[in-house]
Amino acid sequence: MATPPTGTSVVRAINARATLRLLLDDGPQSRPDIAARLLVSKPTASHLLAQLREDGLVLSDGNRDDGAVGRAAEMFRVNASAAHAAAIDVTPERIAAAVVDLIGTRVGEYVLSTPEGHDVEAADGVHDALSGACAQAGVPLSALHLVVIGVQGAIDPASDRLRFAAHLPGWQGDALTAALTERLRLPVEIENDVNLAAIAERAHGVAAEHDSVAVLWISDGIGMGLMFGGRVHRGLTGGAGEIADLPVPGTPTPQESPGFGTGGMQALAGGPALGRVLAEHGFVQATPLDALRAAAASDDGSADRALDEIARRLVLGLTAVIAIVDPELIVLAGDLALAGGERLRSRVEAGLRAAVVARPLVLLTALEENAVLDGGLRLALGRVQDQVLETVSGGQRTAD
Repeated sequence: MATPPTGTSVVRAINARATLRLLLDDGPQSRPDIAARLLVSKPTASHLLAQLREDGLVLSDGNRDDGAVGRAAEMFRVNASAAHAAAIDVTPERIAAAVVDLIGTRVGEYVLSTPEGHDVEAADGVHDALSGACAQAGVPLSALHLVVIGVQGAIDPASDRLRFAAHLPGWQGDALTAALTERLRLPVEIENDVNLAAIAERAHGVAAEHDSVAVLWISDGIGMGLMFGGRVHRGLTGGAGEIADLPVPGTPTPQESPGFGTGGMQALAGGPALGRVLAEHGFVQATPLDALRAAAASDDGSADRALDEIARRLVLGLTAVIAIVDPELIVLAGDLALAGGERLRSRVEAGLRAAVVARPLVLLTALEENAVLDGGLRLALGRVQDQVLETVSGGQRTAD
């Protein structure tokens, strides 16, 4: 195999990409700033910036007024409108979409309601939600470089079929990713929703300083996202973390009771199951979420008993996870985890300490916005920034 050239054109491309990466990561910089940080001459920095401006990737941001004597330095920034990425969060009730520009600023959002009985095919729903977000952003759908879709399930890489998602009508067809790509005429990636939440948690949540993390998502459905070394662990067929189907004592296996939510961990600790626990202890609010909020706010002994039972059920599933992957940190996330708050978190932690030898830290998520959409945007933006960087050649100019 021939050795790749290592001449000045390659060096220019490397330096041009480093310049753009610096501006993406750290914001506007002056020519002297860039020269000093990349260890290149000022003329070389000028050539690099000129080429990036010609390519439409960098703009002048005016002169910096720092009060210093002499000519103010001209500042340069990334042309944020040079590329866009999008993410979608799909639930049975709605499809939420958001668009970001090349520097990660959220420029458009839209929520398409999909209530029960309102059947929407996956491709049509995604198209309509994305179109709404793009309209708010003021960019055409064709301006998107990538769409990441978060779903309550997992794509089988062999069949391109969505698994673990019987509760999502309209999403069960074969070659799902291919169908969405054809409908949108855009690159599409489908990712498990809790995996995306784990990405957000690792990026700027309570998991930011941890290398091995298990995010337990507690909502109508129960799920898990696993990250090791800062990377999502998906498993051979994308099903890593599908704790809803974990066989647990006291419930049928998914094979014995294949209906959604009738077997495994979902039947023990999904939203409907927890709602029944709360009702048995006198908390009969309109939804399991409202009932759990009421229990967490109550100082009555029945609230303690309800929270104890919920924690016991969660611990039962978590002990199996800890025995196999032994994570540094478990993050409790999802609307029911937040509703249970510190009273539920402390019980889960105490239950795990009594049940297993390993003692991972148990923390409650601190993310306030939609973590699935957040993680999807981060994943999509990272991919798009890498794509843009790969197109940077550095031009044909020679440095002085």
